[in-house]
Amino acid sequence: MAEGKDQRQKREERGAQSIIRIAGRDIDGALNIERALSRVKGIGMNMSHSLSHAVEMKLNIPKATALKSLSEKQIADIEGVIKSPESSGIPKYMLNRRKDNETGKDMHYVGNDLTFNTRQDINREVNNRTWRGFRHQYGQRVRGQHTRSTGRTGAAVGVMKKAIKQQQEAAKSAEKKPAVAEKK
Repeated sequence: MAEGKDQRQKREERGAQSIIRIAGRDIDGALNIERALSRVKGIGMNMSHSLSHAVEMKLNIPKATALKSLSEKQIADIEGVIKSPESSGIPKYMLNRRKDNETGKDMHYVGNDLTFNTRQDINREVNNRTWRGFRHQYGQRVRGQHTRSTGRTGAAVGVMKKAIKQQQEAAKSAEKKPAVAEKK
């Protein structure tokens, strides 16, 4: 049976809507709002739960709603809640940027903004020549972790000792053989 032109277009639109872009991230449209928000960089499970609750209370969109069933306006409204969570009733302690160095405000960054601001913080530490800056610059642990036994890079631990011992034993056995031959 031949499929109508309208039915084909609807099916193609549903296929195209299976991936939704939220906060600069392509997300599977089959996921519910809470799971989908947790896929955005900068939003963990707790923040996702709080944001989906805020969306449910403020925008009257249930948490269990699949993303692909939302309209463009609803998705834009959800992005607005993500961009300013404190205005949606999210407590300040859940934000990832408390007391910003430049503005002094409590903010929440997601996606590329989070990556950019983290990089800027590290560069500021390096330029101010703080202890943390030195640790970042030399690729060492920054938060006081032990470095004697963990965080090693490069050659495997203990392999060189075995190779050196084998070379020393080979050298000793080579020295002993000529000494035995001279005694005869």
